[in-house]
Amino acid sequence: MIKKLRKIAILAVITAILFSCSDDNDPTNPPTSVDDDYIPIPTSPVVLDADNFPFDNLSDYNFFDGEMKDQTPVLGVIPYEPISALFTDYAKKKRFIWMPSDVQATYAADTELIDMPVGTFLIKTFYYENVQPSNAPRIVETRLMLKKSSGWEFADYVWNDEQTEATFSLDGSFTNIDFMQNGTPKNTNYRIPSDVECLTCHKSQNNPIPIGVKPQNLNSMYDYVDGTKNQLQKLIDEGYLEDNLPTTINTVVNWSDETQPIDVRVRSYIDINCAHCHQELSHCDYRPVRFAFDESADDTNLGICVDPDTEIPGMINIVTPTLKERSVMYYRLNTEAEEFRMPLLGRSIIHEEAVELIGQWIDGLTNECD
Repeated sequence: MIKKLRKIAILAVITAILFSCSDDNDPTNPPTSVDDDYIPIPTSPVVLDADNFPFDNLSDYNFFDGEMKDQTPVLGVIPYEPISALFTDYAKKKRFIWMPSDVQATYAADTELIDMPVGTFLIKTFYYENVQPSNAPRIVETRLMLKKSSGWEFADYVWNDEQTEATFSLDGSFTNIDFMQNGTPKNTNYRIPSDVECLTCHKSQNNPIPIGVKPQNLNSMYDYVDGTKNQLQKLIDEGYLEDNLPTTINTVVNWSDETQPIDVRVRSYIDINCAHCHQELSHCDYRPVRFAFDESADDTNLGICVDPDTEIPGMINIVTPTLKERSVMYYRLNTEAEEFRMPLLGRSIIHEEAVELIGQWIDGLTNECD
């Protein structure tokens, strides 16, 4: 849209110049001021000041139009949504990306992070829709990642009770939330992460990085205000992404889509929820599994018939075919005990629908372990 508006503005200026080139001495055709017909090129109102990042308040960035709680993005702030989303105690999320003008991201590989230019903002708001007792929405936090010349930096903004502003904090805190999930009352002591906790998941070689902005996660259709479009193509059309994508992309599926093969659904779920720790140079790279989507087609990487490196009473393998109750993966996902549950952070209650999926998959495996 930005590129199109720029083209329109340029054409308007050229047209004004051409029609103003009349005879200055012709009284029937007096000269026209180009300035009177000038149409300025639309620019995004987002405030980028890397030297003073993070600002004290979320509103200082001008990401949103109107009431900030409505999360209506201004010009240049583009919404996006991974095909399979990370589970965070049933919190819903709104995600946006913004880049400065005249820079572009580049494709690296299907399974690798899109290489974002300096000045890129990734914006992620966590909220609940049916918070009790009023059954009203509540925004809890908005997390920012800014790409600087030195790498990515974090900032977390905690929303006030009035839902009018969010203030910077990386100290970490808890907030109790009673909410309805598919008609069932639930409760979570929601954890707003500290700086150290952010880095636990968002790191590679101790360098902070995003998680979800990979071609494999964004190669899907999205309903934008101006129509439905593939998300990668939208970034290209906006001028945010170089137009050099391969003709085919190895793409994850929505793990909750029951029309998809169950093994691909499982691999897609653990890719977004577990792979950021269970991969080389990440927090849990010492574990004998690799959960990234391009690695988990291998049974050993997936944990099938693999001995756990941490003994848990009653468990046989990380994934024990036909026996979910004897599988470490199923146990860790199906417990709220802090010393055993996985993921390590971002979950305090059980993701019941995912546990059902993982259990069904394990019980249906036909592998025979030695």
